[in-house]
Amino acid sequence: MPSQSRICSSRRRFLKQLTFAGLASSVSADTLFQFTGAALSASTSSLKAAVKNRAPLAQSAFYPLPLGAVRPIGWLRAQLDIQAHGLGGHLDETWADVGPNSGWLGGTGESWERGPYFLDGLTPLAYLLDDARLKVKAQKYIDWTLDNQAANGRFGPRSNDDWWPRMVMLKVLTQHHEATGDPRVIPAMQRYFEYQLAELPQRRLRDWGKFRWHDEALSVIWLYNRTGNTKLLDLMQLLHGQGYDWLAEYANFQFTERTTAEAIKLKEGGGLKDLALATHGVNNAQAIKTGPVWSLVSGSEADRRGGMRMIAELDKYHGLPNGMFSCDEHLAGLNPSQGSELCTVVEYMFSLEQSLGIVGDPALGDRLERLAFNALPGALTDDMWAHQYDQEPNQVECSLHREPWTTNGPESNLFGLEPNFGCCTANFHQGWPKFAASLFMLSQDDGVVAAAYAPCEVRTIVRDTPVQVVEETSYPFRGMVRMRVNPASPLAFPLLLRIPAWAAGTSIKVNGEGQPVPAPGTFARIERRWKAGDSVAVEFPVEPRVSQWFHDSVAVERGALVFSYGIGEDWLMLRDRGMTADWQVYPTTQWNYALALDAASSSHDITAIEAEVSDRPFSGKGAPVKLHVKGRKLPAWQAEDGVAYPVPQSPVTSDQPEETITLIPYAAAKLRITAFPRLKT
Repeated sequence: MPSQSRICSSRRRFLKQLTFAGLASSVSADTLFQFTGAALSASTSSLKAAVKNRAPLAQSAFYPLPLGAVRPIGWLRAQLDIQAHGLGGHLDETWADVGPNSGWLGGTGESWERGPYFLDGLTPLAYLLDDARLKVKAQKYIDWTLDNQAANGRFGPRSNDDWWPRMVMLKVLTQHHEATGDPRVIPAMQRYFEYQLAELPQRRLRDWGKFRWHDEALSVIWLYNRTGNTKLLDLMQLLHGQGYDWLAEYANFQFTERTTAEAIKLKEGGGLKDLALATHGVNNAQAIKTGPVWSLVSGSEADRRGGMRMIAELDKYHGLPNGMFSCDEHLAGLNPSQGSELCTVVEYMFSLEQSLGIVGDPALGDRLERLAFNALPGALTDDMWAHQYDQEPNQVECSLHREPWTTNGPESNLFGLEPNFGCCTANFHQGWPKFAASLFMLSQDDGVVAAAYAPCEVRTIVRDTPVQVVEETSYPFRGMVRMRVNPASPLAFPLLLRIPAWAAGTSIKVNGEGQPVPAPGTFARIERRWKAGDSVAVEFPVEPRVSQWFHDSVAVERGALVFSYGIGEDWLMLRDRGMTADWQVYPTTQWNYALALDAASSSHDITAIEAEVSDRPFSGKGAPVKLHVKGRKLPAWQAEDGVAYPVPQSPVTSDQPEETITLIPYAAAKLRITAFPRLKT
């Protein structure tokens, strides 16, 4: 990573605050349990139960807990702190698009999606950290939006009437209400939806709103579950009828090749046509939740499983080892030298969080963790003051070049303030906070559900009884997860633990007593009468394994982490951007290795070396796990214009000497090789 001495003067206060964050993250679960358990019974009035679906909506498998019910601790809390003291908490101070002249503050500046995008991450970040400074920032936009609603119900800047940015702001308002109970939110949403019901028949959904209608559907369902207003069901039908039919696209998926600008008619002008919007990466990521969300209205099992069908097709034709599908910015095939847009990463995560709740399929949690622990931090600098628009699993240089992007420009994989397009600058902020808020859910039968794993504390209501769960873990860098269950009074309820598909042989103990061995790819269900201080220990076997990818290449995984060869990095400032900067990154070491590994084998010559899990576990210097593997250089595999040639077809031969090379977590290597040719045995 670069030395940013010229820039860091504006951030020195972060170092003092990070010291406190480090102390907080080192507090043991037992100590935290004593602190928070004492306050649990005294603050029950602030606890909120999960809100379940009203008839005639179908029931979800699980229900999200209100914003603030799950709080990050440990290394996860540190990630949110770093984000708050990086771009996430200061973007409005250094980027005019969300600054004081924003159209979402009544100004004449940017008045489309960037203000709502920024708030969609800033709001949960502020309340998960209980950060007064961030709350004040978010409140300015929310107050302007609520206090300036037109008499006909429309809200937002007067300078545009696009449905799409308001869909994002509706998500912001639902989170704000959950965190604060602001009495203005529900009446404002009701007025807006009445306006939209009257307006949509003659001013139909178009462009981005047409392809992202399901994002508004979530807010309509949220409001219906709180008011029971049946007109909202009519609005759902309108949105569905005017929205793009994603399930039909994937029932006969045609986009099986790398997209070209010519194929989607990008050069014809007049904005993106439907063909381009249907192959747009972010649209596809958001659309993964279409089937599950609509199934709540339709009751159709086919709709409910529609998201899994979409994921399978995207994996088959565009899947990459980091859990993403290629989209730079349109669907781009299986070559790991192609990229994925950061907006797509965070929207894919949000779709998985919502779909997991509705469908209850543990595979959705597996994919969510793969993105959260690899693709998300892989596109961010360690201090989160710069990000990439596109990231590549095989990324050997970040510089000004036009290859290999399908439709993007030469700044696409620079690290900076707003490389290529500024949408990701505003939108990446939702990734970590919403992941943290989604770690636990409540099941239909009032069970507490561990949907994904990271250190956190949960406070909720189960059958009218306050319940706290403290989860202490260094997962995904270690396999052990410890939980302390603390109901205010003894209470019978099920605890559901997601067992990843890779975790065969997982062991579970309750108060030291072994439980039946759970099957991988399921939710283990523990039924008991819980009392304060009960402990649950889950140990996942995080053995290295090998998976197979494009041209029969191999990638190395361990638990939820994907590993890469970290190429030496030389960071060169391209331009100063005030509080941050834009950077090019050039390789300083060779990278063209083939590995002596076979995905078809059950035994691998891989050695794992563990180190301390710090507050920056996704940095090259702080990598808490490293893997040693055998390999040989492959001189014929080169790069052109800063882009690695497509990984050669395996198996390959090499006359170079055998070496032991070190792999580090994918996100720790900003220049990396993730998909390797396999040496012929």
